[in-house]
Amino acid sequence: MPPSTTRPTRWDATALPAKKAALRKARKPAVLPKSDGDAGVQTYIDSMEPWQAAIARHVDGLVAQRVPGVRKAIRWHCPFYGVDGQGWFLAFNAFQYHVKFTFFKGTSLKPVPPVGRQDDARSLDVREADDFDDAQFARWTEQAAALPGWDGAASPSRKTQARR
Repeated sequence: MPPSTTRPTRWDATALPAKKAALRKARKPAVLPKSDGDAGVQTYIDSMEPWQAAIARHVDGLVAQRVPGVRKAIRWHCPFYGVDGQGWFLAFNAFQYHVKFTFFKGTSLKPVPPVGRQDDARSLDVREADDFDDAQFARWTEQAAALPGWDGAASPSRKTQARR
């Protein structure tokens, strides 16, 4: 896919100056039970602050567009995206000042997403006043969906393995 020539997406839902928008705290989204399918993901998105929901809806649409037949679910109270037979490749969660998108095999993506130090996972934190690079996120999504994903199993951590 060629680099995008369009301007990055902005989440200026309230028309406040960027500094004030970045300082506004968000309430926690709904705590939802484990479920499969799009309905739970949309319920989670609907429970978010409007600026967070705008970001999440945009990414949800990008993922659905780039990964035909994407599997959606609520696991550990947040939306997960995966490919049948391959596992989960992406999850997101809303926080007070940002929405965190985590690629479970993020260290295998080019370029590596900027946030994280734990095992293979890497994340992108998106705040209300941030620009969003649709083309880069789409490339990460396509790369992540093509990799064997995380199966959600409670595999032993590195610390546990080191003690054995």
